[in-house]
Amino acid sequence: MIWYLLPCKAQEEQTILNSCKRNLSNAAARDVFVLTYDQMRRFQGAWHVEKKLLFPANVLLESENEDILRGEMARQGNGGILRLEPEEENFLRFLCGKDKHIKMSRGVIVKGVTRVIEGPLRGMEAQIRKIDRHKRLASVEAPAGQRMIPAGLEIVEKSV
Repeated sequence: MIWYLLPCKAQEEQTILNSCKRNLSNAAARDVFVLTYDQMRRFQGAWHVEKKLLFPANVLLESENEDILRGEMARQGNGGILRLEPEEENFLRFLCGKDKHIKMSRGVIVKGVTRVIEGPLRGMEAQIRKIDRHKRLASVEAPAGQRMIPAGLEIVEKSV
């Protein structure tokens, strides 16, 4: 199974997802989905977990036959699918799991070194390139440095 990105207009991801599920055969696309991640946001005096799209303005297609997929997409007027690199696909499968969702991680900073104590980022500290403690968000480098993946990371303790 190989994952493909289908670019679409922002805010139309759900419409395109439903259209692909209805119109594509099982031979063309085994699954049509979007990847999401948790992000903390503060409003009304409290922190809330929100689900955000990992790839805004994109829908993902899972297929084992690229020719059939491209043929059916072309008939619908959507020929512009992009194949994900195998390393990036495996990385995303590991991070997102079966739910296709990156859950919130928790970590600590000890003497300037980040250590993730729970969540999908545990053991992936070397790939974390940036942490925004205010937004409780980490930027994780995908394999081969192709793109940065946002993932929720709450730093619960910092010691010097």
